[in-house]
Amino acid sequence: MSETAPIRVTVWSEFRHEKKNPKVAAIYPDGIHETIAKCLREQPDFQVRTAWLDQPEHGLGGCVLDETDVLVWWGHMAHGELSDETAAAVQRRVLEGMGFLALHSAHYSKPFKALMGTTCSVKWRESTDKERLWNIAPSHPITRGIGEYFEIPKEEMYGEPFGIPTPDELLFISWFTGGEVFRSGAVWQRGHGRVFYFRPGHETYPTYHHPQVRQVLVNGVRWLRPAVCIQDACPNSPPLEPLPEDTEASDRPVVGFK
Repeated sequence: MSETAPIRVTVWSEFRHEKKNPKVAAIYPDGIHETIAKCLREQPDFQVRTAWLDQPEHGLGGCVLDETDVLVWWGHMAHGELSDETAAAVQRRVLEGMGFLALHSAHYSKPFKALMGTTCSVKWRESTDKERLWNIAPSHPITRGIGEYFEIPKEEMYGEPFGIPTPDELLFISWFTGGEVFRSGAVWQRGHGRVFYFRPGHETYPTYHHPQVRQVLVNGVRWLRPAVCIQDACPNSPPLEPLPEDTEASDRPVVGFK
């Protein structure tokens, strides 16, 4: 895939909380997806569209997924309403090469659970915890420019154990005021595609306005950019060189035990 072509990003969210909770609407008046998209649109090499749950085919029908290099996913209250067909289509595209950035409670989304193959369960607390995210992989492209750590004044707590497979690489570990720690930034290779899970982003806090969170999102999209797009196939493959003629089965020695 051409490195000079724009990175085609689709930002998906449920777009439900913003319509039901005035506190969320005050923070994200156009939806969480639009706040994230606005951040990404500041990058001249990003081509960004948005989609949400209540659109036909959840906004991901037609050629949308085929024209997406990186899919950014935020979900929370309606994981079960996503069709199994759409979840399977997202998984298929990641295996072909598409990047997938799962945010906050997307750990429990159908696509992320399908890609992980595990429970993806956490313990949680919505309170007034401060979150301190430690950058434990400062040489990774996703953590570039982040510094040793950064803090979010108020966030929902997620605590271990986190029911994910061992990450290919762990990038961030969070500490919360209540004493819990959490693997809050992790990456995996799945098929030909990459997956990045990034924990912060509860809807009642202005997390996606935080400058270092936004920098991680930009870095994450760049790292998730596909290197290839290879569709799954199971072809009958001819030999590259001539094979010796096969002998008749009756002429073959019988090997066995007495």
